[in-house]
Amino acid sequence: MYGAILGDIIGSPYEFDRGKKTKDFELFGKDAEFTDDSVMTIAVAEALLDAGKDASIDRIRELVTESMQKWGHKYPHAGYGGRFRVWLAQKNPVPYGSYGNGSAMRVSAAGWLYDTLERTRKVARATADVTHNHPEGIKGAESVAAVIFLARTGSSKEQIRNYVTEEFGYDLSRTCDEIRPHYHHVESCQETVPEAITAFLEGNDFEDVIRTAVSLGGDCDTLTAIAGSMAGAFYGIPALLTAECRARVPEDMLNVLNCFDETLGRGCDTEEATAGLKDNRYLEKAISIFYEASTKENLVQILAVISKRMEQQGQLIAAVEPSQAVFDLFDPAHLKVGDTVTAQEDLHFRLRKIQTKDGREWLAAFTSDEEVRKGESTSTLAISMEDHLKAVLDMDNVAGVIINPWGQSFLMDKELIHILFQAEEEK
Repeated sequence: MYGAILGDIIGSPYEFDRGKKTKDFELFGKDAEFTDDSVMTIAVAEALLDAGKDASIDRIRELVTESMQKWGHKYPHAGYGGRFRVWLAQKNPVPYGSYGNGSAMRVSAAGWLYDTLERTRKVARATADVTHNHPEGIKGAESVAAVIFLARTGSSKEQIRNYVTEEFGYDLSRTCDEIRPHYHHVESCQETVPEAITAFLEGNDFEDVIRTAVSLGGDCDTLTAIAGSMAGAFYGIPALLTAECRARVPEDMLNVLNCFDETLGRGCDTEEATAGLKDNRYLEKAISIFYEASTKENLVQILAVISKRMEQQGQLIAAVEPSQAVFDLFDPAHLKVGDTVTAQEDLHFRLRKIQTKDGREWLAAFTSDEEVRKGESTSTLAISMEDHLKAVLDMDNVAGVIINPWGQSFLMDKELIHILFQAEEEK
């Protein structure tokens, strides 16, 4: 889901061969935005969630049709193809024999929600044939969902390649370097899905797959949505990119993404129900007591609560903001305890700083979503409390972290963080 939407957003400025067929580009260009690929991905996901795992195929077709029409009417200018726009307007829509790549770009939820490959393929077929009932349209959806299922259940890339070749007959013998020079804008499954799978197979990590797919050109928002859906299942998605995705879609889409995450048993980053955040109320209480009486004893109590929360794998909600600049930044998905945080090129998020009256800058963090909502709007993501504090120590231009800056805040400077970790080492 996130992989498909990120691929759509990142690829959107370069659709219709507007890119330079290179992997070296701004990951989130100024014109990057979600298109019909994301809208219909959300629509299909909502339908499958509403249907439940055991719904009949006829019921799935019915719900997919209703959901796609509903979301199409909500976002009528997302960039739909001509025949699909007609289908959206029909009172009793019927499939129209399409083999366009729309069936493949919207199917990613089917790759995640079912326990067997057989069921995954049957549902993928159903999501396609309400519009794209041409054999190539159905094959495109089925193959993409199958790759996602195989990727998320531990298959190797070689196993995935062999399965796709044997089951669907796609030619995966060409490299991206061979495809790229002559590839052009085309919207059929048979000339988009194999290229997207090849980009996925060649990529070294999630972002590299995205860049490789965009570099091929053509209908690259859709191609990259397809490749991204596979890469997300195989590699996972860096937390900052997930946060970027969430920051770029409206609330109604976020609601579906949240429901999808809950169904898969992975809480949304900023939900108070997230296991890593649920016991932060003890930290909030300790801060409140210190706020009323700033004694040494109450300060020690705060540090004791933070120490306990770190033992429990507790999290803080970090305030982040989009950035094209190179800033002190880390990716919590890859950071390990003890890693040194260094500047990197082409970072898309920076940790948000707040300046106090003395001119010092602090990273902003929150104990709960309720604390986030007390102040100005900001993008957020939940990260390990321990990793966050360790990262602060490696940042030369921050004084520390300010916890709950909109409410009863607590300034934890580097000296206090050092004291905390020294005490941990002495235990």
